[in-house]
Amino acid sequence: MNVISYEGIVENGCVHVPAGVVLPEKTKVYIIVPGISESGIQHYSRIASPRLANPEQAADFVKKVIDLQEETDAGL
Repeated sequence: MNVISYEGIVENGCVHVPAGVVLPEKTKVYIIVPGISESGIQHYSRIASPRLANPEQAADFVKKVIDLQEETDAGL
């Protein structure tokens, strides 16, 4: 395996390499972070939102929003 290294900067969660460096699509890269411990890295889980198998069914899930303050005032 041939290895070449570039210094990059993380901005908004993306690693940016220097201008002029173009890596081929789907290139496997390894990131080594100097001067930081494992406790300094934030880990989180991503929960995907559900999707409808048939988007035509979206009308079946329409909700009506009721303003409770208006109902209370009307009942007085």
